[in-house]
Amino acid sequence: MSISRRELLKTAGAAGLLGAAPGLSFAQAAAAAPEKQAVTIAVGGQALIYYLPLSVAHQKRYFKDEGLDVTIADFAGGSKALQAVVGGSADVVSGAFEHTINLQAKGQFYRCFALQGRAPMIVLGVSKKTLAGYQSPADLKGKKIGVTAPGSSTNMMASFFLAQHGLKPADVSFIGVGAGAGAITALRSGQIDAIANLDPVISTLVKEDAIRIIADTRTLADAQKIFGGSMPAGCLYTAQAFIDANPYTTQALANAIVRADKWIQAASADDIAKLVPESYLLGDPELYKLALQGNREALSPDGLVPEDGPQTALNALAGFVPHFDRTAIDVSRIWTNQFAAKANQKYPHA
Repeated sequence: MSISRRELLKTAGAAGLLGAAPGLSFAQAAAAAPEKQAVTIAVGGQALIYYLPLSVAHQKRYFKDEGLDVTIADFAGGSKALQAVVGGSADVVSGAFEHTINLQAKGQFYRCFALQGRAPMIVLGVSKKTLAGYQSPADLKGKKIGVTAPGSSTNMMASFFLAQHGLKPADVSFIGVGAGAGAITALRSGQIDAIANLDPVISTLVKEDAIRIIADTRTLADAQKIFGGSMPAGCLYTAQAFIDANPYTTQALANAIVRADKWIQAASADDIAKLVPESYLLGDPELYKLALQGNREALSPDGLVPEDGPQTALNALAGFVPHFDRTAIDVSRIWTNQFAAKANQKYPHA
């Protein structure tokens, strides 16, 4: 993807952030040294394909190429990663876009600056063991739904599905099961009746014929159907104060993620499976590669947030969070394409 200087000016101006590096040309800004070289990124379940661009950027040393010394702190779910940044033990989150909205609703201003996923990639499935007679969403009432962690994007997606079918989050029990082997074990053993999770967890359970899928957001068409518009997913986000204090560090992070986004689009499933740590494969490389193919469309090709995405995310939250005042949210303050647009100029190709 090639972005003209005029398009870059338009993108940055719309976000209200063009003044982040006054007096510098785009080339100078791209070459400026990061203000903060040691950066901790919090993530909830790094082995998930949802976070693949983060892993690629780290494994291929793209962060180092940008002058950064990145430490990745992996947590059980996105809500835990968010808590790390709010609490000050991490600088940036690799997590779900909609957390920026929840934070603003609490008076905390965080902004997405590089997209990793353009569809949620979350699948909701019911156990063929404990819910063998499932006929409709009403059958979920009183049941246990496993999510990566309470309050995470998997929890949000499941809650949105329930709301669409006349159920409240309180009608079920949400159980944190993580994003790896523990989630698979929880479903297999009957500890939960349904699961909202991502690949390779979901593909593993499907291969075992352990679940019946009832909602799937791994393709753009399915996500559009469920959410009514483009639904931005995994991204890098951080406090506006961090961006203001560290614009070159933020740019360096965006450069690495956009470069990873582009590498993934050009790479084969074999290339990716060889790059990621063996533990990501959950003991079945071929299944992991099939899961990659099933999710590839949902991974961002360029790090840019689709223009209708923030409003779609806001509508989804307002659709199930009780007493959520959408009029109190300034959508323009939860995202910017300024940094990703500059990154595309620096790395126009994979």
